[in-house]
Amino acid sequence: MSTDDSTDIGVTSHRQFQPPVGEGHREIWLAGGCFWGLEAYLDKLNGVIHTNVGYANGNTENPSYYQVCHHNTGHAETIYVQYDPMRIDLANLLTYFFKVVDPTSVNRQGNDCGFQYRSGIYYKDPADKAIIDQVIAQEQKKHSAVIATEVLPLRNYYVAEEYHQKYLEKNPSGYCHIDLSSLDKDPMAKGNESVKHIHRTDEPEKIVPGAYSKPSQEELEKKLTSTQYKVTQCEGTEPPFANEYWNNHEEGLYVDVVTGEPLFSSRDKYDSGTGWPSFTKPVTSDAITTKTDRSLFRERVEVRSHHGDSHLGHVFNDGPKDRGGLRYCMNSAALRFIPVSKMAEEGYGEFKPLVKNGG
Repeated sequence: MSTDDSTDIGVTSHRQFQPPVGEGHREIWLAGGCFWGLEAYLDKLNGVIHTNVGYANGNTENPSYYQVCHHNTGHAETIYVQYDPMRIDLANLLTYFFKVVDPTSVNRQGNDCGFQYRSGIYYKDPADKAIIDQVIAQEQKKHSAVIATEVLPLRNYYVAEEYHQKYLEKNPSGYCHIDLSSLDKDPMAKGNESVKHIHRTDEPEKIVPGAYSKPSQEELEKKLTSTQYKVTQCEGTEPPFANEYWNNHEEGLYVDVVTGEPLFSSRDKYDSGTGWPSFTKPVTSDAITTKTDRSLFRERVEVRSHHGDSHLGHVFNDGPKDRGGLRYCMNSAALRFIPVSKMAEEGYGEFKPLVKNGG
């Protein structure tokens, strides 16, 4: 990025105000070299609601671009990201961040050198730290050199001058150290209809051991109890505290009662106090789909199984913050539980690493 901008000396042009945070949305601040390209890249991700570029965690109040480049302000060129965790959770967002940022490079990304081009992840919510640390631990396995990306609470953030905002939209041929075309066919890029769920980052590359086809209507009526049929086929809801799995604490796998498709792990189950089995995430990224539900005169997010299209329940934003902040509130009648001791004999042995605590 060029730093030869004499008009910027000692002057700050019009600055944007930070946008309000939408209901259920989250915030994170990411530094990864020139902020022009990183902002354009993050803007392409499904679930990213708003971005702007600015200067973070430095020692100078409301610095100008020239000061950041030449006056040792301590600021990092940073992107503010507001995102919807229903569409992309923090772990997945950071996984994409590391696809275009070299975390082992010190004070350099691409052709840009200097302390302001260091990589960093800055957070406000202390609960985000555990998620960030987990992603970095996974990322470290890919590198022999120690990761240099700093992880710190956000001390300050100043929105950059207006001409820096959405720079590559205004200047399509402008400098960019990131290959933006890498997202052209990515399932998490905006505009791709295949994005229907939240990805988890710890699943094996090949995990689903086969196709899970939905039985015929006649078979369904024979196979399912009246409650199971009402819940899975007619979007019913069973009563709280009076269902099979709400207080089940055994290790194992929860599968679609209709097709046997793996859905949730006991490792991701927690006591939400609602009286329904609750989970922080699905067992694989392609286990579920979601859709807007307005049946109770308010908007909710319905969760359905991917292959069987069974109604499972709903997902809410009031889950444990240190585990992603989501609560998948499921109906026991939509699930079948397989204890870990029987998973291998029933054909689910390769799911054991996602079920047993400690791996």
